[in-house]
Amino acid sequence: MQKLSLQQKLLQKLSPQQIQVIKLLELPGLLLEQRIKKELEENPVLEIENEEFGSAEEDYSNDLKTNEDRDNEEFSVSDYLNEEDYPTYRYNTQNSSKDDKVTDVPFSDGTSFHEYLQDQVSMEMLDERESILAEHIIGNIDEDGYLRRDIASIVDDLEFTQNVKTNEIELIRILRIIQELDPSGVGARNLRECLRLQIFRKNDQKPEIKLAGQILRDAFDEFTRKHFDKISRKFGVDEETLKGAIDEILKLNPKPGSSFSNSISQGNQAIIPDFILEVVDDELQLSLNQKNVPELNISRHYTNMLRSYHDNRKAMTRDVKEAVLFVKQKIDSAKWFIDAIKQRQETLMLVMTEIMMYQKEYFMEGDETKMRPMILKDIADRTGLDISTISRVSNSKYIQTHFGIYPLKFFFSESMQKDNGEEVSTREIKSILRECIDDESKRKPLNDDDLTQILNDKGYEIARRTVAKYREQLEIPVARMRKEL
Repeated sequence: MQKLSLQQKLLQKLSPQQIQVIKLLELPGLLLEQRIKKELEENPVLEIENEEFGSAEEDYSNDLKTNEDRDNEEFSVSDYLNEEDYPTYRYNTQNSSKDDKVTDVPFSDGTSFHEYLQDQVSMEMLDERESILAEHIIGNIDEDGYLRRDIASIVDDLEFTQNVKTNEIELIRILRIIQELDPSGVGARNLRECLRLQIFRKNDQKPEIKLAGQILRDAFDEFTRKHFDKISRKFGVDEETLKGAIDEILKLNPKPGSSFSNSISQGNQAIIPDFILEVVDDELQLSLNQKNVPELNISRHYTNMLRSYHDNRKAMTRDVKEAVLFVKQKIDSAKWFIDAIKQRQETLMLVMTEIMMYQKEYFMEGDETKMRPMILKDIADRTGLDISTISRVSNSKYIQTHFGIYPLKFFFSESMQKDNGEEVSTREIKSILRECIDDESKRKPLNDDDLTQILNDKGYEIARRTVAKYREQLEIPVARMRKEL
């Protein structure tokens, strides 16, 4: 017998406006500028302050379409328009007092790495849903060409930020399509997969290429440790054949994304800092870089049009009613967009201000040893925002300081305790590791045991495996691979 039961669930759904704010929050300055341009093109009601929109009236008349099948229901224009809501509604994103001091902001009008990937994927036969998934995956690929974020997390991101439900199987299928794009090796989740993608792309039946593929698949650990004798025995090949396969692997690019980035000239950089930080009279002064974000408002032409309809509502035909509804929808959309931009800017300033105050000593001098341990939760607690919001602000955003331009995520690091009880940033330890390796004898490089002992002598109680992890994060090879004859 079938049982009936009642189950109560608490579900949290984001409104379209909340989703719009989240999407804008993730965008760095250059992409925000492009997003604003797109909105200006699609919504004739939205305009730039002090700039005439000559095509607005034409766009409006072209967009109005009657619907003969719509019921001729009666309604009051006042249900759709509050005269006080819109006529002077605007948001000024300018901050001229700060921006005027910044005269040389890096900018690129060329195609970025991610745009290059997006252009390629747009040529694939993908439906609308698949295109959304592909765009999100591409957005998570770093400048080296790797997909560092795990698939399960991307599944969660899509549901939370775009209300798109998917699963790991579907995303991996889309990822395989992206991995077929140029440059070869893009979209890999680790070095091994990156090299395998490239070797498979060769599609060559030469013995050395075939062996190279087998090594990457079945003997990658031995290859990275240069245990060539073990590889030779494992596959039953002689030294000459093995050398040919190793040479093929060494021709591959461990950072496929960098090949694209390096093709951009040094004077044509692709980074626009989102924040400007200055030291004035021994005080830190923070501002948003707003040079490419225009002042937006809602066109008076359309608000006056609605007021005119309101004054003549008794004589309205069905076509006029449709026109009123269309204009009202466009005005609402413009208002939501301006509000979202305003909320984005306020959130950015709130988060960066707390980061600045948390790392004040570092920002004053630019000395990495002065950087405090800081994780996302620290800033979330200080701002009262969710950790996910702090993560979105920190991702792909840059700050211009008097000692250079840095990504915001650079300032986050874990902590460890010295033998005297003092908490220090892991970035400080990594800085010492790099200095030790830079100063080592290349004929007798320091191994991980040596580095561990040096750090212990300096008061950093750290295990050898942790030293190895930090060395790998710095992309520094093991001692035997740093040795010079």
